Amino acid sequence: MTERPVRLVMVDRDGVINEDSDSYIKSIAEWRPIAGSLEAIRALTHGGCRVVVVTNQSGVGRGLLDENTLAAIHNHMLAAVRTAGGDLAGIYYCPHTPDADCACRKPRPGLFKRLERELGLSVRDAPYIGDKLSDVEAAEAAGARPILVRTGRGVEAEPEAVARGVAVFDDLSGAAHGLLAQFHA
Repeated sequence: MTERPVRLVMVDRDGVINEDSDSYIKSIAEWRPIAGSLEAIRALTHGGCRVVVVTNQSGVGRGLLDENTLAAIHNHMLAAVRTAGGDLAGIYYCPHTPDADCACRKPRPGLFKRLERELGLSVRDAPYIGDKLSDVEAAEAAGARPILVRTGRGVEAEPEAVARGVAVFDDLSGAAHGLLAQFHA
């Protein structure tokens, strides 16, 4: 029996896994999963994928929440994913504001490079599911394969994403099932 290869699937957080907010997600109470997103992560996990979150969290740099609060939100998210039967292999985030000019803020590929170093997995051609044009650009910069969902801000980014040849799905559930069909074809 041959072992299946490890398949990396990367996802953005706000607008993909959970509802987004113009005033940022600043507490556990404000973190609300999008319908079907936790089950989508479960499906990917059970389909042999290592799911990793890659997200900008400039609310930290803006002073709207601190790193401990962000860690609590992420622990809550991880617990919700695990309760639904899935798992996350990692959560990578940039806490900086856009004017910080850091290498880790999407659309720059710094978070993806860190993920590769720490997990020993290549992001080359691995799917990255996001809801913004900056997610598409980040995937392209890292050599990953961008996928757009219409949740969050995805509808706004869809025309440009389609012009770039990016696959578009209604939500994380649709993207997950599309990927699993590809992986097991």
